[in-house]
Order: sequence, then C-alpha cells, then structure tokens
Amino acid sequence: MAVFRKKKSSGLSSELVLPEHIGIIMDGNGRWAKKRLLPRSAGHSAGAKVFRTITRYCSDIGIKYLTVYAFSTENWRRPKDEIDSLMKLFKDYLEEALRDFKDDSIVVRFIGDKAPFSDDLRQLMLENEESSRDRDGMVLNIAMNYGSRDELVRAVKTISQEVRDGKLSVDDIDEATVSSRLYTAGQPDPDLIIRPSGEYRISNFMLWQAAYTEFVIMNKLWPDFTKDDLDEAIRLFNSRNRRFGGV
Repeated sequence: MAVFRKKKSSGLSSELVLPEHIGIIMDGNGRWAKKRLLPRSAGHSAGAKVFRTITRYCSDIGIKYLTVYAFSTENWRRPKDEIDSLMKLFKDYLEEALRDFKDDSIVVRFIGDKAPFSDDLRQLMLENEESSRDRDGMVLNIAMNYGSRDELVRAVKTISQEVRDGKLSVDDIDEATVSSRLYTAGQPDPDLIIRPSGEYRISNFMLWQAAYTEFVIMNKLWPDFTKDDLDEAIRLFNSRNRRFGGV
C-alpha cells in the first residue's frame, strides 16, 4: 500500500491510504437487465461501459494493479446465446482498446486459460498485451476463463513437473513457490476486493491471493456502480484494522 496521491480530481481525502491492488467481481449485469425487462446482453453492454469508466478512474487516481473478473470457468454453463453475446462484446472491447487506448499508460494482461476462446479473440488479447507491454502505468488484469481452483491446479501440476524433472526439491516448496506459479506471479496480493450486487460469495476468485484481502460488499448491481462507489470502498478499506494474523 501507499499513501494516497491524487493524480486527477477525485472525492477522496489526501490523507487516505490507497490500496496498491484492487480486485473487482463485476457482478449483477443479468439482474440489472431483468429489472428493466431487457435482454441479459443489454446488462453486459452496460456493465462493459462501467468497466471502462472504473478502469480509467483507478488509473487516474494512482491504483497500481486492478484485477477484474470478466468471465469465469463456470460461465460456459450459461445459455449459448448469452455466451455468444459476451464473446462479441469482448471482441468489440478488445478492438476498441487497440484503437482508443493507445495513448493510455495502462498495461493490459489477461489471466486465465485462453485456449477455449476463438482464434481471433486470442489474437486480439495478444495484440493488446503486446501493444501495452512497455507502458509504465497501472497493470490491468482481465480475468477471462479464470477460476482460482483451476489456477491452483495448474500451479500444482507445474510444481510437480519441476520436481519430477529435478529442477525443484520438495523441501524447497513454500508459499512463495506457489505464488510464483500463479497467473499473478510478481504482483502483490490484492489489498481490497469489491463485490457489487450484494452477494456474499468469493465465487472462485483469487482464493490464494485473497488470504488477507479486505472485502467490501456493495448492494448495487455492477452497471450502476460509479466512481463514488469506488471512493466509498476505499474509505471503508481505510477504516479496517489490518493485522495479518497478528495482534
């Protein structure tokens, strides 16, 4: 964490501590649409606009790492028409990001298993990562086809193979070993995870990394989430006494 330094206008006090890494479970798009008698795809489109706004705001105020939960390993169970709509939305966003975000300082990374996505979507992910690689601003992790249990299984398999190949001793395996085999290797664990929509679940998101994360649950659907809501989550974060298992 670092003492808050306002890079652009916000509603936060300069005395607050700014989380170094924020995670957001972007939840409630479907319910938002249902309340308005709209197709679920309309909720996802509205949520995508909020995602763009909040991402830029986090970058503007000085957040160093932002991880957003965009599509989970379990989301493939949704109806085909909804998945098709989401894939089109992802494609549109990635094409837009290449055009419109070229002057941003944000570094884009995708965490999760990219293999099930279409060739053109994987290519767009790669182009976004490569085009932003040398930027010096906030790191944006977009979790797509991400599940923390799957992430941990992959880490265990990697470590097991390294032991089998004689590259690693069982006695040398510790928490740092596991952390360095996760998608977020080299990044600090999230200080704060925000879940809009009022659900009290972690939903298979960053299980290992969230061991000492502060959670803020907000009874507001993601498409209604605002910059003020993010400010409020940071204020709540500052009200917590983080002891990390100590006294």
